[in-house]
Amino acid sequence: MDYQHTVEDSKGGLESLASKIPGYRGYKEKEDRRAADKLLREHLADQLNEQQRRLAELQRDLLEGGGLLLIDDLDRAVTKVQSLADRIRTASYGYAGLFDEVKVKEEELDALYDFDESMLGHLSAIQSAIDALAAAMDAGGDVKAAIRDVVSAAEEANATWRQRESAITGAV
Repeated sequence: MDYQHTVEDSKGGLESLASKIPGYRGYKEKEDRRAADKLLREHLADQLNEQQRRLAELQRDLLEGGGLLLIDDLDRAVTKVQSLADRIRTASYGYAGLFDEVKVKEEELDALYDFDESMLGHLSAIQSAIDALAAAMDAGGDVKAAIRDVVSAAEEANATWRQRESAITGAV
């Protein structure tokens, strides 16, 4: 879903009229970019929380099925997914106040949005790894390897998220 269009489409008549005021339009466009990024991050965090809940259910199933030795491994995956969701939900959204020395430009906000949007691929990888874990548990497959894949997908997503700051600063 393109949250930038969602924010743009939600404008009312008064906002459209106000956008004709000199100087206001640029300010409002930045605020719209921030709002779109916040919506995207909330979506990502909500989806990750859903995956964390799935993992908790799988953890209960594993425990009930006698897989006590693997509970700690799966708990590690639960923690990594929850940690990522928390980081995404509470992340900075590229705000710079009117009198701040460093101004955040539209291009930087767009880069931040693009970076956050790229995290959807990591979300998909985590979901797929959890699907594979559930299938391994149902079929009596290699549950330990499936848990490692979930942990690996979550660690990769967390590592990518830690690079978010460079998306706005352009640092490598």
